[in-house]
Amino acid sequence: MTKQLEFGLDTFGDVTADSDGTPRSYAQVIRDVIAEGVLADEVGVDFIGLGEHHRDDFAISAPDVALAAIAGQTSRIRLGSAVTVLSSDDPVRVFQRFATLDAASNGRAEVILGRGSFTESFPLFGYELSQYEELFEEKLDIFTRLLTEKPVTWQGSTRPALVDQRVFPTTESGKLKTWIGVGGSPESVVRAARYGLPLMLAIIGGDPVRFAPYADLYRRALAQLESPELPIGVHSPGFVAATDEEAREQFWPEYKKMRDRIGADRGWPPMARSEFDREAGPHGSLYVGSPETVAQKIASTVRAIDATRFDLKYSAGPLSHDLLMTCIELYGTVVIPRVRELLAE
Repeated sequence: MTKQLEFGLDTFGDVTADSDGTPRSYAQVIRDVIAEGVLADEVGVDFIGLGEHHRDDFAISAPDVALAAIAGQTSRIRLGSAVTVLSSDDPVRVFQRFATLDAASNGRAEVILGRGSFTESFPLFGYELSQYEELFEEKLDIFTRLLTEKPVTWQGSTRPALVDQRVFPTTESGKLKTWIGVGGSPESVVRAARYGLPLMLAIIGGDPVRFAPYADLYRRALAQLESPELPIGVHSPGFVAATDEEAREQFWPEYKKMRDRIGADRGWPPMARSEFDREAGPHGSLYVGSPETVAQKIASTVRAIDATRFDLKYSAGPLSHDLLMTCIELYGTVVIPRVRELLAE
């Protein structure tokens, strides 16, 4: 497992604040995210994922463009979306953009496809929420056909038909690495297996161990389909600082601001400190603490899921760029080597 295990970092480009609480401009946040990706490469992180959002608390709506900027300043880190909202995009254009990123980065591009946890992109791009399931199913079907890099013929109800259509550019390797991001429904897990795509489990609440049955379901579905074994990744929020107390006190107020703002849109009550402490504890989904605490918790999750990649969503609302840079450095230089040690024991 330790030989195959990869470590990533994810961010949605949350709008951060200066020391006086003033929100940074979208342009500055994007430049900061690029710097964070460059640092992640320097300290040995395997992957950087940028989320796609279309709302005022996140700066990144075009992950592939920001990833291309990171690609130009790095040499080894893999670059991907976290996630690409395929339902409200065009699968042909998504393939073209990431195939272009793959060329610019010398084969380091990845796509994580999902339906997204926000719905702002649907009205923005003229899609009906009533077609939520149909849009994703049809566009995923198209995208997986495009991955063969052969002529595609397809007909459905959500976009014009394709007839013996080739799409360019193609990749040098002949295969653009593509994951499906899943929030925890059995149907989504089986869909990923049916299309033969690696599975990325978004674990953002509760005990990560409860997702082990989804990993088992995925492996059973692959076996029944006579498909080869495929990677399983985990995406969860967290933050690393010098000590547990420092990490929690820095992360908590900013995480609460983000959580309460989203919760107000969704009818959730304000987050209590007791809930935060529970999620940051041994059986929660927040990986917040010293390098040793975070490493122990990641190792426990990787064992339970038998995961081959762990991605830490390291940003949280207005949490400052300086603190994020410290978190990235500790994650790459201390946490990752320590997890490898723990899993090798």
